[in-house]
Amino acid sequence: MAMQAEGTYPKRKIKVLVVDDSAVVRQILSRELEKDPDLTVVGAAPDPYIAREKIVRLRPDVITLDIEMPRMDGITFLEKLMRHHPLPVVVVSSLTPQGSETAMRALELGAVEVMTKPGGSYSVEDITLQLIDRIKAAAQADMAAIRARERDKGSAPDAAPPRRLSMLRTTERIVAIGASTGGTEAIREVITLFPPGGPGTVIVQHMPEGFTRSFAQRMNELCAMEVREAADGDAVRTGVILIAPGNRHMVLRRSGARYFVKIKGGPMVHHQRPSVDVLFHSVAEYAGVNAVGVLMTGMGADGAEGLLAMREAGARTIAQDERSCVVFGMPKAAIERGAAEQVVPLREIASRVISLVQG
Repeated sequence: MAMQAEGTYPKRKIKVLVVDDSAVVRQILSRELEKDPDLTVVGAAPDPYIAREKIVRLRPDVITLDIEMPRMDGITFLEKLMRHHPLPVVVVSSLTPQGSETAMRALELGAVEVMTKPGGSYSVEDITLQLIDRIKAAAQADMAAIRARERDKGSAPDAAPPRRLSMLRTTERIVAIGASTGGTEAIREVITLFPPGGPGTVIVQHMPEGFTRSFAQRMNELCAMEVREAADGDAVRTGVILIAPGNRHMVLRRSGARYFVKIKGGPMVHHQRPSVDVLFHSVAEYAGVNAVGVLMTGMGADGAEGLLAMREAGARTIAQDERSCVVFGMPKAAIERGAAEQVVPLREIASRVISLVQG
């Protein structure tokens, strides 16, 4: 009979509440999540009104939330939840153009993660591992940081729009950014401060296939620079930000003085595709001293080795500090490896990048 070591205690499971109007989805998700030893499904709710009662009674650590539901839609519920009783939320949404736009709104309101809802050509088995990973990441989310970020949004001065920043003096620098959990809002805060003639920028944000295009479109509406989902062969040039498409790796290549990206398949790296490490290693190889690397909020270690490779190749490197991260995993791994030349709060990253590019 195994004996528990003196002074140790069983690890507390992450309590999950599943909110979905489909009884089939509730049953399947509950069954699959219960297979993981670190998770326990404490309840399920068919609509936000019942979910509200169960949140008070069951005190879940993480909520999975559908968007289209009866009586109250998931977006309205999410907004009310974040205002009155903020909890880590993983949105599980159908992969449609309309749903993708709605999912982006959910991220803006404070959802920690967005996942594709099983259906059509997708099965629960296809996404179970990723869903479990995102629930675990959400459980680590610093809700105080999310609340502080929302306060900062409300108090941000209107007198300094991004288009008023000075133009950059060089077009030869490449900026590479990687992020995961909490990254959509963190990236927004950074790139909306880049000027119209900002440096050619490549971004990997862990996000499902389909949602990256909506994310890019939303950022394009907010940014002074042009933002779009990357396509194979796209030039990396001044004034343009390219976001890696979901379920595809993005790498940097160079032909003479011209930088461009290749979009490709390949195995997942750190359980991710696109992977920050894949991008950063290519930037280290093809841009070297002409690059600035930024690793931001996210669970795990994706990007840490790539950022180290960039620094060793002469690039300037930045990691987001712990206090401003929703999850400090990826920046922490980079800092521990000596990959980060600078550790910077979120609100200062944009100005630091611009300074390094101009330097």
